[in-house]
Amino acid sequence: MRSIYHSILEQIRSGSEIVVATVVHTSGSTPQKPGSSALFGAHGLLAGTVGGGMLEGEVHHIAESVMISGISDHFYFNLDAEQGRDGAICGGEARVLVDANPSAHLACLEELDLSLSKRAEGFLLTVVSQKHDQGRTIRRYWITSAKTEDLPGGMDPAFKELVDAHLKQAVRYGFSCVDLLTLPEHQVKMAFLEHIKPMPELIIVGGGHIGKALAHLGSLLEFEVSVVDDRPEFASREHIPDADHLIVREVGDALHELKPGADTFIVIVTRGHTHDGEALRACIGSDAAFIGMIGSTHKVGIMKKQFLDEGWATREQWSAVHTPIGLPIGSKTVQEIAISIAAQLVEIRNRKKEPHGE
Repeated sequence: MRSIYHSILEQIRSGSEIVVATVVHTSGSTPQKPGSSALFGAHGLLAGTVGGGMLEGEVHHIAESVMISGISDHFYFNLDAEQGRDGAICGGEARVLVDANPSAHLACLEELDLSLSKRAEGFLLTVVSQKHDQGRTIRRYWITSAKTEDLPGGMDPAFKELVDAHLKQAVRYGFSCVDLLTLPEHQVKMAFLEHIKPMPELIIVGGGHIGKALAHLGSLLEFEVSVVDDRPEFASREHIPDADHLIVREVGDALHELKPGADTFIVIVTRGHTHDGEALRACIGSDAAFIGMIGSTHKVGIMKKQFLDEGWATREQWSAVHTPIGLPIGSKTVQEIAISIAAQLVEIRNRKKEPHGE
């Protein structure tokens, strides 16, 4: 469920002074795409990014000023490689919206966070209006359904008519600017939709050396990480501090209860053949996006024969299991094996993300 908006909500609840910067438009070559956000506090960057390097440095300086002035606005950046001794090499252009008062969106962010905690997706609509004196007024709405009767109360009726036309675009690309040409003149300067989904689930079955290393990598790679082990000392916060969820239970029972879905990635790295088999029996043929199991070619061959002979899986179901697991990078150490598995997870996840028809 982690997202930059969860981090923003945590900072608001703690009473911290923060500023949020969001890339809202790009052209040419730029380090980040529209929808990329960064959270700044009194001591600098707290979470996210708007691109790093020169761009992020300049946005950081603006965030410091905005934190003092309390005035939200959007800013234009020319990322021309010719500019400055330390200039960027992108050569593109970017516009960044800087929100001076994220706490004004507390109710909206709480709705968003609740949806993600239930593994439900939705859309964040941001509306930017011109203030009469200076700066911008920013309003945000959390949208869980395209049905007019389900749209948030207080939303401008003109936007209700426009939202549906942009939802598919937001789903496809994650971000969509709302066409304002059909809106009446009422000081609205900018509006955009962000499609926000829960992070994909990574279920690691086995809390041994590889499971521990992979939990750390999975967290860095923005998976929601669960570690399952029947031994309390291995599925513990002291042993695996990077996991979002720790489940102490028989592995087969745990996987049956977790009900893997289309955004679930399962990695089986238990302490032995028997436990691997229990875990695989519980999830083979499920809707999981990825099922992988560690093991030598010899072990995999024995298990395949057993699964097919006992009718625990069809040949098609077995062929969908990635085993031996991991990309072939010649890995030897625990850390190298974990990296090879993590790389395979990223490869499969990014393949699923590609827009249809492209």
